[in-house]
Amino acid sequence: MGKALLIGWKDLRLAFRDRAAWILMLLAPLMLIIAMGLVTGGFSSSGGTIESIPVVLVNSDGGQIGNELVTVFQSQDLKQLFAVTQQAEAATARQLVDSDKAAAAVIIPAGFTKSILHSSASGQTGDLVQLQLYANPTRTTSVGVVKSVLDEFLNRVESSRISGEVAVSMLLSRGLIQPGQAAQVGSQVGNQMAASAANWISVKPTTTSGASVEFNILAYMAPGMALMFLMYTVTNGGRSLLVERREGTLSRLLISPVSVRQVLAGKVLGIYFTGVLQELILISTSALLFKLSWGSPLNVFLVVLAVVFAAMGWGSLVTVMAKTPTQVSNLGSTLMLIFAVLGGSFFSIESMPSWFKVISGITPNAWGIQAFNGLARAATLGEILPTLWPLLLMGVLLFGISAYLMRKHPLISN
Repeated sequence: MGKALLIGWKDLRLAFRDRAAWILMLLAPLMLIIAMGLVTGGFSSSGGTIESIPVVLVNSDGGQIGNELVTVFQSQDLKQLFAVTQQAEAATARQLVDSDKAAAAVIIPAGFTKSILHSSASGQTGDLVQLQLYANPTRTTSVGVVKSVLDEFLNRVESSRISGEVAVSMLLSRGLIQPGQAAQVGSQVGNQMAASAANWISVKPTTTSGASVEFNILAYMAPGMALMFLMYTVTNGGRSLLVERREGTLSRLLISPVSVRQVLAGKVLGIYFTGVLQELILISTSALLFKLSWGSPLNVFLVVLAVVFAAMGWGSLVTVMAKTPTQVSNLGSTLMLIFAVLGGSFFSIESMPSWFKVISGITPNAWGIQAFNGLARAATLGEILPTLWPLLLMGVLLFGISAYLMRKHPLISN
């Protein structure tokens, strides 16, 4: 084991003396992370958080439920999510959306509150006045957030309206009120419903202990770039093995008092050490540049160990499937880009179809990004363990397959 460690340490030093390796292992991902920081405002006082969604409200209703909807969008809980402005005319609001000065316009028509209270008292829903959402087609994500808030508000209104109908019907059936009083009682129930509407929707990011958490979008992007270039590092290490075999340095090493297993173990350890150091440097640098918080350094270290182990499994498989250094480079570059797309290094896969998420599970990128997202949200070790086991299993399985295929590989058969 001592000889394998010495070989691994030697390969680690050689890897970081290579200028080309420095560029692709550290400089390129760092430049991408810094560029993303400039785009997202990571160097500003906002710390790279997502900008508020511009929303225009037009309240032509003036009733209590319409007013409470405005209160919901202007509430303290949603203050960081929405940048709300109000306009008196619907045409002006639509113009702001058309000129891309707003993501959406929420238009509350006249009679909105009255129609709900009337239907609650009469039990007839045919004359309900509908809200209008005028959306900017270029801001689909922002519009989706606005629509989610509206859907939640309207669902609550509908639930309360039905509850009001049931309450009025029961009072009538038991003779507690007269038919002529139904409209008045229904109106009172509706007013009570509207009075509590502003408390229905809130956004309060907290940890399990109740501490407040502010998620920085760079906490997603930085690991994504680091994990993408990790695939280059592990496949480049496999390529170096074949280069050494072609140039004769590997055969000279094998005639020294070390076994084939010790040599291969040392080479694998060298690649592993290089990948771990690369990830630690990139994660630490991004934390220093953008003041990202990853929580416990021990948890970060464990995540890095696991994700590099899984990536090494894929790197070893690529090495044993190839016969020349060029083939390793081509396969490695292809795998790096495919895994970056499938694993979410370029975009979040949360909104992707379920089949896409299943396929992304074969990539160390997806599990690694999920683990780092958890760390950025102050997750505990127990909370991120479900993302570490798949990485360890992936590495063991791929190393097992690689070891089986290695028996006939020209690296050791000739």
